[in-house]
Amino acid sequence: MAILRIRGVTANTGYQSKTSVYNAVQAGLLTKPVAIGLRSVGWPDYEVEAVTAARIAGLTDDAIRALVNKLHAQRAERFEALTQAAAHA
Repeated sequence: MAILRIRGVTANTGYQSKTSVYNAVQAGLLTKPVAIGLRSVGWPDYEVEAVTAARIAGLTDDAIRALVNKLHAQRAERFEALTQAAAHA
């Protein structure tokens, strides 16, 4: 898993600007960024790839919003699984 910074997101999604990326986030068409430092954020690469694949497949905006919600829920599930595995190690 890798974290994409804004340039990686624009390169992978076809959005032309930082503003376009954040407009997509606000519209629920792209996952929210995660903090990777005090003043920096990024997006998990697999989430960007999933949303891009959905666009290519021709999914509607409503279907992409549902995918984004599912990806956000999976973040919490992944964290829980990782912390449980670490606790048992």
